[in-house]
Amino acid sequence: MSKITKILIANRGEIAARVIRTARSLGYRTVAVYSAADAGAFHVSEADQAVCIGPAATGESYLVGEKILDAAKLTGADAIHPGYGFLSENAEFSKACEAMGVAFIGPPADAIELMGSKRLSKIAMIEAGVPCIPGYQEAEQSEDTLIARAAEIGFPLMVKASAGGGGRGMRLVFEKSELAENIRIARSEAENAFGSGELILERAIVEPRHIEIQVFADEFGNAVFLGERDCSIQRRHQKVVEEAPSPFVDPELRQRMGEAAVNAAKACNYCGAGTVEFLVDKDKNFYFLEMNTRLQVEHPVTELITGLDLVEWQLRIASGEELPLTQEEVTLTGHAVEVRLYAEDPRNNFMPQTGTVRLWHYPTRAGLRVDHGIHPGQEVSPFYDPMLAKIIAFGESRPEAIRRLASAVQDTQLLGINNNKLFLQNVLRNEVFERGDATTAFIEQFFISDVSMDQKAPSSATLAHAALLLLHHGVDIKRDRTADWHNPAAAATSYRLAFDGDIQTVSITDRDGHFEIVTGAERFILNLVSIDESECVYVENRVRETMRFAFAGNILYLDDGTGHFILEDVTYQPAKTAGGAGNGQVKAAMDGAIVDVLVREGDTVEAGQTVVVLEAMKMEHALKAGISGTVTAVSCEVGQQVKSRQLLATVEGE
Repeated sequence: MSKITKILIANRGEIAARVIRTARSLGYRTVAVYSAADAGAFHVSEADQAVCIGPAATGESYLVGEKILDAAKLTGADAIHPGYGFLSENAEFSKACEAMGVAFIGPPADAIELMGSKRLSKIAMIEAGVPCIPGYQEAEQSEDTLIARAAEIGFPLMVKASAGGGGRGMRLVFEKSELAENIRIARSEAENAFGSGELILERAIVEPRHIEIQVFADEFGNAVFLGERDCSIQRRHQKVVEEAPSPFVDPELRQRMGEAAVNAAKACNYCGAGTVEFLVDKDKNFYFLEMNTRLQVEHPVTELITGLDLVEWQLRIASGEELPLTQEEVTLTGHAVEVRLYAEDPRNNFMPQTGTVRLWHYPTRAGLRVDHGIHPGQEVSPFYDPMLAKIIAFGESRPEAIRRLASAVQDTQLLGINNNKLFLQNVLRNEVFERGDATTAFIEQFFISDVSMDQKAPSSATLAHAALLLLHHGVDIKRDRTADWHNPAAAATSYRLAFDGDIQTVSITDRDGHFEIVTGAERFILNLVSIDESECVYVENRVRETMRFAFAGNILYLDDGTGHFILEDVTYQPAKTAGGAGNGQVKAAMDGAIVDVLVREGDTVEAGQTVVVLEAMKMEHALKAGISGTVTAVSCEVGQQVKSRQLLATVEGE
């Protein structure tokens, strides 16, 4: 293979920045590509060169292989690292790189093609003697055939897109009556995300562990496994927490699974980094799930317990070198845990969020690693996956790693966009997870009523904190003023704060440096210690606390430890009736595209009935009627791009 000198990273966000970091440390020059929406993105500024490859939509930029190759030719890049997602598992793109004489930092096209199909890969694994889940993986794909075979398999069962992953095109079905609709949804998501509506069916393994094995192979026939990762805590089939090694896997099971994963790699003449995923039942029987022919999102936990740089291994193998270590030389030390920070709102069924990053801050301390691709001022758009960063911690023991990570998550601040920080923090401190007993059913069984998902509105204490910040903001205090700031007259200042259409009134009185705040029937006393443009230190109930905040005009973005809240100061706006839930207005939950309109004017609908289907951040979201009644207006059409909170339909109550 020809010498590699310059690497183009055909991706965006945190993984692009991650690859650039290692490539630069090894002396390679780097090239970023970006869409029009990503012109100011973090990964663009990290690379030595960058090329715009088209509009925001992935189908016109990151998924267009010709534009990627043109950028490589333009900059003289002799290798392309695809990251994960986008073209990373696209066999045709791998072939196109080879035809152009550009090294594709990934496995051969034949291996990508085989393992990129859940249907074909499962057939190959059965032939290779790798344990597989009973199901249907044949070529006949009619709805009638799928329904008939589902009846033979039995319920519950999984409907899965044969191509792709990430939980898209995947549905868990419990009853036969639910099957036809879930087949339609899964096929639609699969076609939109992967360009293929091919599906497979599998028996649902009840409360399994999701364990994956990291494998590497070189072009000389050598293959090794680098231990396992436990990815059992999931939501909508997307991983939430990943750790290595698994608290469930013993040395004997690790060896058996590792050997099966290596056999799977050898069965398809694999070369490079890959991950073989298994479901493991309570009796430690394991079943092949899929093989990802790329670097995984969760690869950092493997790096931390092995002391290896997996991107470096990828680059060395792509340069024609042998594997750096034999199986006997691979050692596992300590424990590592990772969580994914998403732009999503756990209080609203984890709806993806869009907006502007107003503040981004994370701690730097021993045993902590943060992989991210964001910076203040960056726009989070509806066009891409909502994952913004990964927070990873290492410890000599599992309890130490968990403790470090939970503390780091608590100290991380992402303001401007609702996010899952509190959700992650509470998962890490849940006793079931701490015991190592979490399965894929963890969230539904033990976490469904957690406050991070249940508290829909800011508490009175949060409103009190907001009042203190608003008072500071209103009088335009100079930076770093301390607690000697107060008004000479003890006059109350009242604010009207809007949150999701609901308006609360809160008043604050400066009593010689001690601030008395009243909201509803509750009263709070806060003592201001210091305050600047983004950080407030105060004393409440004799305890000194710190909270981060950001302002954009009359909008306050606040996380005081109870979740991220966006509060609008409407004190000087005319009072009006707030349109809350159940008011008959169906609004867009975020920026996105309309993929289906299921009603017409004059139709009668029931509360909870789906009215419009919105596609955003690679997922379809059903928007439902809040009340029963008659549809009096439909204000959208299929294919239309809409903004968050845009009115899409109106229902007049009975």
